Amino acid sequence: MTANDFRRIALSLEGAEEGSHMGAVDFRVGGRIFATLASVKEGYGNLMITPELQAAFIAERPDLYLPIHGGWGRMGMTHIRLAEADEDSLRGALHTAWKLRVEKNRESRKKAAAPARRTKDSPSGRKRNSN
Repeated sequence: MTANDFRRIALSLEGAEEGSHMGAVDFRVGGRIFATLASVKEGYGNLMITPELQAAFIAERPDLYLPIHGGWGRMGMTHIRLAEADEDSLRGALHTAWKLRVEKNRESRKKAAAPARRTKDSPSGRKRNSN
C-alpha cells in the first residue's frame, strides 16, 4: 500500500477530513486526529490507538505494526508499514483508529453537556475561595 492508499481509505471513513499538523498530513474526525502521514518518508502511516490495541496489533502482526519511538509509542501511537500492508489490514487499522476517536469525541461531548455539580458551599455549585 502507499501513502495515497492510506489517504484514500482514511478519507472514506464517515466524517473524516484531511488536515495538517506541524507540517505533516493528518486525518481527523470531529476536528480531532486519528491518523497521520507524519512518518511517510520512513514508509509508515501512523495510527492513534490505545496501548492495549497496539499490543494486540503487534502480537498479531509484528511484521506490520510497531510502536512509534518514545513517549508517543507508550501512549499507543503506532506505525503501520505501508509496503507490508494490504487493503484489508490497512482499512481495518484505520477504521479502529477512527472508531476510537469517534467514541472519545462522544464522551467529551457528554462530559461538556453534563450539568455542574452543586456543593453545600454555594448555590451556583462553585466552591467559594476561602481566601
